[in-house]
Amino acid sequence: MNQPAGHHLAEFNIGVLRYDWDDPRVADFADNEPRVNALAERAEGFVWRLSSEEMERAQLDPDGPLGGNPRTASTLSVWTDAASLEQFVWNTVHRNFYARRAEWYDATDSQRLVMWWVPEGTRPSAADGMARLARLEAEGPSEHAFGWSELKDARLWKTRGCGDAEAA
Repeated sequence: MNQPAGHHLAEFNIGVLRYDWDDPRVADFADNEPRVNALAERAEGFVWRLSSEEMERAQLDPDGPLGGNPRTASTLSVWTDAASLEQFVWNTVHRNFYARRAEWYDATDSQRLVMWWVPEGTRPSAADGMARLARLEAEGPSEHAFGWSELKDARLWKTRGCGDAEAA
């Protein structure tokens, strides 16, 4: 899948932690989340991310699209292109945290990651991310919702052992 002119890449990923956020077993994850987010914001190609405060509100809203589970951990961000996102995910300290995901997240067979093209300047919502994720699960990859394997120029995920059902 090629990037349309005038568009950026949005990504949304979601998971459920095995333990509460204040449990010592997820301390390395919880304590480093601000560091990893700050690194993303300084990365080449980073455009925007839903703030931690806004994401937490969306995650905790029992009537919202993320279901209100207090153990939810998710991100929503926009990047200039797939190569920039891929560099951040696989060639920064983020990679180390991704490698430890089984320590912190419940196992699932459902999709955890979805990407889609957004017109430059667009700031999607958590509801947009969940809708795209649901569409990907229901209909499979399309121009409206896809994973790493549909990105023509994305290659690092293949050598890092990532599957589309896994978090970014």
